Amino acid sequence: MEDRPFITVIVPAFNAGAHLRTCLDALLESSCPSFEIIVVDDGSTDNTAQAATERGVTVVETPRRSGPAAARNLGALQARGSVLFFVDADVVVTGDTVGLVAKRFMDDPELGALFGSYDADPAEKDFLSQYKNLSHHFVHQRAGKEAVTFWAGCGAIRREVFRKLSGFDEERYGKPSVEDIELGYRLKRAEYRILLDKTLQVKHLKKWTLQGLLKADIFYRAVPWSMLMLERNQVVSDLNLQLRSRISSCLVGLCVVLLALSPVAKGLLWAVPAILVAIVVLNADFYRFLLHRKGPGFTLAAFFMHLLYYFYSGLAFVLCWSLFRLSRRKRASR
Repeated sequence: MEDRPFITVIVPAFNAGAHLRTCLDALLESSCPSFEIIVVDDGSTDNTAQAATERGVTVVETPRRSGPAAARNLGALQARGSVLFFVDADVVVTGDTVGLVAKRFMDDPELGALFGSYDADPAEKDFLSQYKNLSHHFVHQRAGKEAVTFWAGCGAIRREVFRKLSGFDEERYGKPSVEDIELGYRLKRAEYRILLDKTLQVKHLKKWTLQGLLKADIFYRAVPWSMLMLERNQVVSDLNLQLRSRISSCLVGLCVVLLALSPVAKGLLWAVPAILVAIVVLNADFYRFLLHRKGPGFTLAAFFMHLLYYFYSGLAFVLCWSLFRLSRRKRASR
């Protein structure tokens, strides 16, 4: 570690003792010669701070649990590097990850930010963890290199750019949410280049439960992301919002409506199989990817999870759109 490192790795952590040691051990094995590590303990009640201190990295603490946006901002205030590299506490980098990030910024002075993706081999082997991780991997690997948003699970940004944009919006996002996506929107609006580097892949250690997945997808992603798009009047065709995903969500919603109407209009049921076939065709690349990686049984189960994902994502957007329109009408009538 040099006195004036080029990169500062910032790891926000709340009760992350179970994974933080693995995360830090991998970072400390990095081949990059010029970086520092800052762990921000966000009000943990376990041994998070101890795990970081034992490994000799810098530890700063939030005055109370404030959320990852505030934790990352606090880490950025302490950073000495020219580039801020945000890594989640349940993420494991490879030996050349930090060096690769450094090289990208050194080779391209115009680059404002970059991010990567989870790899295709998550640590947890249960169905939900595999499905969630592989979905993330597939979406990021198939997206355009010139991104219009940002991901802070494994994402880096020039310190001067971060400070110019006032970092993450910790006032609005006091819990894990779309604070990174919102920052990406501001980066793009300010005309900074954002790169989705598909070679930058990290391992995810998180074990998902159905309750945790639904809570995160609906209340930490779908609802706040929908409100953000409505407020900005901006729906970007990237990552989870590509056109085929939006069409698939509409088709799932139509399928649910037809099934609900079937008791009084049984003649409509013929359209349901056709709709399901259309969804398969629209998402054929994803299902082929799963079939190759995990086999037919996993892919069939993933298909039904995918339908559920499209349903609650679409429903969240419709509800947010309705509330947004109602709110605007109320303000206009005053």
